[in-house]
Amino acid sequence: QVQLVESGGGLVQPGGSLRLSCAASRKIFGIDVMGWYRQAPGKQRELVAFITGDTTINYADSVTGRFTISRDNAKNTVYLQMNSLKPEDTAVYYCNLRDIRYGADYWGQGTQVTVSS
Repeated sequence: QVQLVESGGGLVQPGGSLRLSCAASRKIFGIDVMGWYRQAPGKQRELVAFITGDTTINYADSVTGRFTISRDNAKNTVYLQMNSLKPEDTAVYYCNLRDIRYGADYWGQGTQVTVSS
């Protein structure tokens, strides 16, 4: 079992920035795929970005050019730098670890991001 703990959410004005962090309870291996998802009220959870062990990265169209995902395997942590935030970015953001070896998905508890003036 893997525990993921997110931090860094909060209230920010439109155009502002936040940096989310996700710390894993075990070593992040190169084979693990790390991702960020979000879920807005009344909507389904959606992929925001993911990063593989060889640093292949994919972003949702809605965040491309504004968000940056990164991982630090030595610190067992993945980050999401969010710039130029918009009200439509308001959601609960979840960290995900996909263990390719066992086909297992692990989720954090989520952190609220609210973009409002």
